[in-house]
Amino acid sequence: MADPSRVRISGMLQPFAVGFAAELGRQGYTPRSLQTQLYLMAHVSRWLHAKDLDIADLPAQTQPFLQARQEAGYKQHLTGRALRPLLTYLRDQGAVPVAPTPAPAGPLDETLTRYRRYLTVERGLGEATARGYVDAVRPFLRCYVSADGLALDVDQLSEAGVTAFMVTRCAEQSRRAAQSTATALRSLLGFLHVTGVTTQSLAAAVPSVAGRRLAGLPPRLEADHVERMLAVCDRRTLGGLRDFTVITTLVRLGLRAAEVATLRLDDLQWRVGEIIVRGKGHRAERMPLPTDVGAAISAYLRQRPARVQGRTVFVRLFAPLAPLGSTGVTHIVGAASQRAGLDRIHAHRLRHFAATQLLSAGAPLSEVQHFLRHARQQTTAIYAKVDHDALRTIARPWPGGAA
Repeated sequence: MADPSRVRISGMLQPFAVGFAAELGRQGYTPRSLQTQLYLMAHVSRWLHAKDLDIADLPAQTQPFLQARQEAGYKQHLTGRALRPLLTYLRDQGAVPVAPTPAPAGPLDETLTRYRRYLTVERGLGEATARGYVDAVRPFLRCYVSADGLALDVDQLSEAGVTAFMVTRCAEQSRRAAQSTATALRSLLGFLHVTGVTTQSLAAAVPSVAGRRLAGLPPRLEADHVERMLAVCDRRTLGGLRDFTVITTLVRLGLRAAEVATLRLDDLQWRVGEIIVRGKGHRAERMPLPTDVGAAISAYLRQRPARVQGRTVFVRLFAPLAPLGSTGVTHIVGAASQRAGLDRIHAHRLRHFAATQLLSAGAPLSEVQHFLRHARQQTTAIYAKVDHDALRTIARPWPGGAA
């Protein structure tokens, strides 16, 4: 049986060994994994001593160390990822300098950095969404970098230039990608005007991308499909119990994957039977906590390892026991659907399912809009496309005839 206490570490890393082992234990590492990390730490310490290097030199010497480890015949832990726990701990202890944040290189990156900060701080967009906007408008701004690369020629911005860029750029994009480009470009041009970079806003010069609104019908998900996905989650294991709880929460509350991933213990208002959902734009809204969702979360929390740090409800199964990201939530749904013998299902389809179940039960579209926390009823309308009766509640009468 693995016994981390038997690992002997000498050299300059020896003073950090006890603390490092304790930190790994708090992160949920098993004794065997912890022992492996300590053996790796011992090897690093010996190598630094042999090369007459200091601890602070380690980040820059990662690749030479890994190369030497491979040449010495080691078969495992030969990538930078293996050293990440040790480097993170040493940085937290101040023994290794924190990697400097690269400064914006030139006016283009400077402007995009300010734009990204505007999106996340002023507009309340998520990091991933803001990154998508920045990537979409980078080719546009690149056209206006001066010949010497030291400035942006904003005086050259014009309606004709905006239109020409859209025509050229969108010709090589799908309809959806072109629509995203148009949205991001309007946002950027508005930002440039608000911050005084341009004297007038050119956002209105961005042409609309042709396409039928709400043309795509979401694939229908049957109740039997959801039941099969829940049935393949083995609740006798921690992983199965967690997956069952995640899917139940998605189905019953119609949450987005990111909203499940960011759910915190403080968001569970057990006494009043409510749950706080932290959605888009940093909005926090209260929703009733269904009994079955509360029971599933309670059962999972009772089995979740006590050594989990932080207040996030759903965490990874293996060390480090970090919060489960939105990608992890999506993977849970996709894996469960495939185990159930279905095509791979994305987490967002469970949100569609929750909405269509409400519509089928007779709920008006306005109630579904409130349930999904949509700002506009037009956004909710796509969920009504599977229900003709619900569509009639938002359809305008045909001139001279019945709706």
